[in-house]
Amino acid sequence: MRPDLDEQKRACFHAWTTFVEQGDAAEPLVRPEILSSWARSEAAITPDVEAAPLADESETSALWRDSPLQVAVERVEAELRRTAEDGDLVLAVTDPDTRILWTYGGRVMRRKAETVNFVAGGRWDDESMGTNALDLANRLGEPSMVFSAEHYASIVHNWVCWAAPVVDPVSGRRLGVIDLSTTWDRSHPIGLATARVMARLIETALPHSHHHPTASLLDDTGDPGLVMTLLGTAEVRLDGQRLLLNRRQTEVLALLALHPEGLSLEQLHALVYGDQAVTFSTLKAEVSHLRAALGGQLSSRPYRLMMPVATDVEHVLALVRRGRVAAAVDAYGGDLLPGTNSPALAELGEYVAVAVREALLADPDPDAVLRYAELAPYDTAVVERCLAALGAQAHPAKPLLKGRLAAAASG
Repeated sequence: MRPDLDEQKRACFHAWTTFVEQGDAAEPLVRPEILSSWARSEAAITPDVEAAPLADESETSALWRDSPLQVAVERVEAELRRTAEDGDLVLAVTDPDTRILWTYGGRVMRRKAETVNFVAGGRWDDESMGTNALDLANRLGEPSMVFSAEHYASIVHNWVCWAAPVVDPVSGRRLGVIDLSTTWDRSHPIGLATARVMARLIETALPHSHHHPTASLLDDTGDPGLVMTLLGTAEVRLDGQRLLLNRRQTEVLALLALHPEGLSLEQLHALVYGDQAVTFSTLKAEVSHLRAALGGQLSSRPYRLMMPVATDVEHVLALVRRGRVAAAVDAYGGDLLPGTNSPALAELGEYVAVAVREALLADPDPDAVLRYAELAPYDTAVVERCLAALGAQAHPAKPLLKGRLAAAASG
């Protein structure tokens, strides 16, 4: 147990005692959102409440059955359960009124949760159960943490809870929250970030409504899966929804997308890091984040994506192979992940760039060469080849091509 954590618990308890006994809402050590919640709680319940009130069981079951959250949670349930078991947490998903619809807990926390009705049907708004992270995340619309005696009800002073809203990424409608809870002495700075990741995991697994911009595509062709733009500006979309990944995670995902047969841990490590002194554990952490972001659709041994995958790299190379040079240049956004430290991706990027360039040298379509010159302004050989092929022939692109040559020479 960290001494600073123990001190934090004592400070929280002192502030809570002062508020409960003296009604002093000016306690300087208490966050404003906690004080506001304490005031709401005080007006509705006593601090010695023993358990959350339970809603009607059949009504709760019906709400869960009709909620899009049920489909999403079922799709990523394995990842949610693994998170709960690895950290001995209890996880809960609520509706917009902070009524718990689903829970899963590690062995110890599951028993603790049952004693306070932290179960399906439990009402955890602060007017029913006092200050808690579920209510704050739902009320404020942002990830929230409540530690030890920041809870208004003394029965959960031994808890720490992190919660994050779950939002329909299409409509923006708040569907509820996901909460992660454990004992106060296991509090960790990563808790709030984990709640955010779990919320995002559920959001990416939500079923599409008829308002979704890719609904017609889904109806016609089925699940579009993972779409990666890697040439020029990187962008990753899963079922039409953009994934927010860091640079290294994008590189790992790109390599998996380009190796549909799968890669062992050792193979993936070599492709990502080359001879850099990076541990396997670091790579495993990146893969774990990706698995969460992909709704669990990334298998192990070997690492392999379990969904349809499309990349602009494969699209451009396919167009080059079919002799559709102008279309290939239109689809070519520039260098593959410029500045990448992955030796495999750097080599592939060079291959794609050379393939496009050689295709243009063989078939220097003037409009395609102009487009290419915007991406590679100092590659004068392609422009010169195009002008030579045009010869004395009049063409609207000729002045622009000559201008490109002049600009490159002066630069």
